[in-house]
Amino acid sequence: MRPRVLILVIALLMLAAACGGGGSERAPDYRPTRAPAPPTAGLPADSSAGLPSGSAERDATSQQISTFALDVDTASYGYARRAIQEGRWPEPGQVRTEEFVNAFRQDYAEPGDNGFAVHVDGARTDGGALVRVGLQTRRTEAAARKPANLTFVVDVSGSMAEPGRLDLVRDALHTLVDQLMPGDEVSIVSFSDSARLIIPMVPVSERSRLHAAINELAVDGSTNLEQGLVTGYQEASRAFRLVATNRVILLSDGLANTGETDWQGILNRVRDYAGKQVTLLCVGVGREYGDQLMEQLADNGDGSAVYVSSLDQARKVFVEQLPATLDVRARDAKAQVVFNPGAVESYSLLGYEDRQIAPEEFRDDSRDGGEVGPGHSVTALYWVRLRPGASGQVATATVRWLDPDNRRPSEASRSVETGDLSRDLWSSTKPRLQVDVVAAAFAEHLRSHWTPGAGRFGISLDDLGTRAARLAATTEDPDVSELADLIARAKSLG
Repeated sequence: MRPRVLILVIALLMLAAACGGGGSERAPDYRPTRAPAPPTAGLPADSSAGLPSGSAERDATSQQISTFALDVDTASYGYARRAIQEGRWPEPGQVRTEEFVNAFRQDYAEPGDNGFAVHVDGARTDGGALVRVGLQTRRTEAAARKPANLTFVVDVSGSMAEPGRLDLVRDALHTLVDQLMPGDEVSIVSFSDSARLIIPMVPVSERSRLHAAINELAVDGSTNLEQGLVTGYQEASRAFRLVATNRVILLSDGLANTGETDWQGILNRVRDYAGKQVTLLCVGVGREYGDQLMEQLADNGDGSAVYVSSLDQARKVFVEQLPATLDVRARDAKAQVVFNPGAVESYSLLGYEDRQIAPEEFRDDSRDGGEVGPGHSVTALYWVRLRPGASGQVATATVRWLDPDNRRPSEASRSVETGDLSRDLWSSTKPRLQVDVVAAAFAEHLRSHWTPGAGRFGISLDDLGTRAARLAATTEDPDVSELADLIARAKSLG
């Protein structure tokens, strides 16, 4: 593309970014410079080693806009945790950097309304900077949430006979039923070779019937996940309540082997039902786990995915997290970060390879984004190579979302200046930012299967383990202690 045409295209993109959206700041009017960025200066020489193209370094002159759908999934971290604890490496393709980062709690301030608070900070690194974009929604007291219509779709195929699968699911459901509130309603569908509606939508006050239905769940046959989801969505649609949060919760190992087994084909079957504001939660279980199918169902089915491998983790998801986050704060939420090429030579987004979208789709409200509940945080990390002597604005981050009830769009923005960046990543930043970096660096080590020094962080596993142990003591967070333990176990795998 010729330079004049390139400049015209970028100018048109910036004009589009400055228009539309309710109450947002005007996007910055950056003027791209023509100086090309050196290919490797300022980051480790192996900065893209072992990484998919979606994480590649981008020239801020020609590609100053980064856009992605929000993602609150954590299943990748949960499954990697189980694999390492069992003494084996997770498959590199099952390690998603953003899900490692988003598995850890943050300290972002909440907004005063039902939208998002936007936080942007970062720190200088050798030859560049790390920029963190943090998005936070407001929590809801459990007593203040909407009533919920929950349709549980439970895999009872033969593969669920493994200890820690169906028995774990039954226990978690029994516990959840006892925790739900008046006004909530529950239905249960099971599937193996075919699907069966065990109990239609009933008020949670009928706990004895619900506990009896849970006890009926027994292993039998193959895995027709397609028919299970279709039956579940049909029941959720039949019992849909406008005043309630309507959700299908799929509990499965994701090893579909009967009927439609491709996520796109399955979602095509349920799209008409899902279009009626029924969200999806995928809960993965089992040592052998169909990660890609469950992730794609969640990402493309207006939902999220988690993975549990122990009774404690299942109870945490169903008893602590699910009841408090049944409401939806935002639908089709997307983030867009615009870098100033006058200060930034290049940048790369860590993770979100499956969630990146074109800049012009940011304000296209027909384009699917992510669903975010109350009290959720979403974090994105960028490696940024600054120009020599750079000063002024580095980037502006904007989040756009639709109101879950009336689908009215809203936006919120925040910028970060070079002066806002801490002097040193490890000595002058908040502990939670350091935890994010350790989690991301660990993910990229696993993606490259422990190639020494691989990934753009240039941090050894020994160094990561030391930093994680110190952060565990500083934060007094058992999840960070577990991360330090996982790094130590990974070192021993060789």
